[in-house]
Amino acid sequence: MSNPLQKPELPKRFYQGVAVEETAAGFEIRLDGRPVRTPIRTLLAVPDRVIAEAIAAEWERQETHIDPSTMPVTRLANTVLDGVANDLGATRDDLARYAETDLIAYRADEPERLVARQAEAWDPLIAWVEARFGARVRTGAGVMHVAQEPATIEALRARLAEENDPFRLAAIHQMTTLTGSLIIALAVAEGRLGSDEAWRLAHVDEDWNISLWGEDEEAQARRASRLTDMRAADLFLRR
Repeated sequence: MSNPLQKPELPKRFYQGVAVEETAAGFEIRLDGRPVRTPIRTLLAVPDRVIAEAIAAEWERQETHIDPSTMPVTRLANTVLDGVANDLGATRDDLARYAETDLIAYRADEPERLVARQAEAWDPLIAWVEARFGARVRTGAGVMHVAQEPATIEALRARLAEENDPFRLAAIHQMTTLTGSLIIALAVAEGRLGSDEAWRLAHVDEDWNISLWGEDEEAQARRASRLTDMRAADLFLRR
């Protein structure tokens, strides 16, 4: 009997060569000349050569077995082609929910140094939202829900409605879920922040705790993996 906790066996690498080919569908990834397909058999074709070459590099780096956990750009492209591209509205709606629970709206009430670090990191983004969208972001201390003004939520929804490229929209969604902040993700999408700076701002609380208690290897590995996903999303925004 198989162990339900045992990780599934990874498929063996079955190809020798990896190439990018431009076709009517976009830039396709080819393995020994054959096109790659997504988990639901959609043709893996992307609209940008840089993204395609990043995907090809991930396939090339696979050694004896194919490990999807080491292929963040491929995974995100699959998400776009199998999901987001088929229903942009659902992705926008999911993102809009983050407008009501954005990370940067929730502040510590102590200790004083953490309060100051949060303000230094996040208050400029609050000001940016007001200047860019004419919307005020309410903040609160503790874990109680901070209700945002309907006009603020509507302004952020309107910004999301402008995103009609499924690759960009998926990137914003991935950044939002990784950081817990739609505002941080939109700041990257608009060039207000670089992805590494956005990552730092999203981890003010975590870095504070690490400075006090340290960080174990497993937590470090999880964070490093999530950072690669952040950078994959950033690649999709730079096209």
